[in-house]
Amino acid sequence: MTPGLTFAHIRVIYPSAPARPYTPMHGALSTVWFDRYKISHDCPEHLQSIDAMCNTLGSIIQDEVNAGIPKHRIIIGGFSMGGALALHLVCRYQPDVAGVFALSSFLNKDSVAFKAVEEQVRAGQSLPELLQCHGTSDELVLHQWGEDTAMLLQKAGMTTGFHSLPGLYHQLSQPELELLKTWILRKLPPNSS
Repeated sequence: MTPGLTFAHIRVIYPSAPARPYTPMHGALSTVWFDRYKISHDCPEHLQSIDAMCNTLGSIIQDEVNAGIPKHRIIIGGFSMGGALALHLVCRYQPDVAGVFALSSFLNKDSVAFKAVEEQVRAGQSLPELLQCHGTSDELVLHQWGEDTAMLLQKAGMTTGFHSLPGLYHQLSQPELELLKTWILRKLPPNSS
């Protein structure tokens, strides 16, 4: 994220991914949220590392709730792996937050998050709205993977908004951040409890 994403009435928390051995880098230490078997939407998820990080981030969310911030005033999101982790965190563990965003992110095509959404919907649990943005020229996380993620989450029962950014690579852009900021302000307007 960028320091330009600031709000008068919202505190933004930027947790950092830990250094861990990362299989796509031949086990070299990398600052990543979780391990992957490979960078592909067509392989199993490394659930042990994903669930461990969901637990860690869940503690941060609980600290905010304990400090008086209601869940319906919390948005979770991230870029790339951070967005994928945000999707796991919200779809599987924190479905009662105000919203979730995933920028240049994807879930594996057989992700347990899709099943979790279906189960939440079947149980009558409402899920937060998802905002996704993805560059059409992204060569690391293919645009199609992001689009497929949005389609599968929508099919499972989640409200999704997918925005393609023509010519954008695996990076953030000012128009994308403005779109995100507008969306956040719609979800968390000032002076509402």
